[in-house]
Amino acid sequence: MSFYAMMGLIVVVMVAFTVLWRQGAFLRLSGYWGETMEELKKCTWPTWDELTGSTVVVIVSVALLGGFTVIVDFLLASIIRLIV
Repeated sequence: MSFYAMMGLIVVVMVAFTVLWRQGAFLRLSGYWGETMEELKKCTWPTWDELTGSTVVVIVSVALLGGFTVIVDFLLASIIRLIV
């Protein structure tokens, strides 16, 4: 990247930063961040046992769905080979 291109990029970034600053975008962003942190403090987080149980359920469900998909694919491929 040439020197002039780098300087142009810096100027564009500075102008964008100034426009966003004057519009109050950074104040809104910091307000949003603060509100998000307050809401996260209100959340009830799962215990380790609940998290482990949910993870096992998801892994078993994905394995069952994957196995079902493989079996159906194999059966349909076999049927198509018999027909053709």
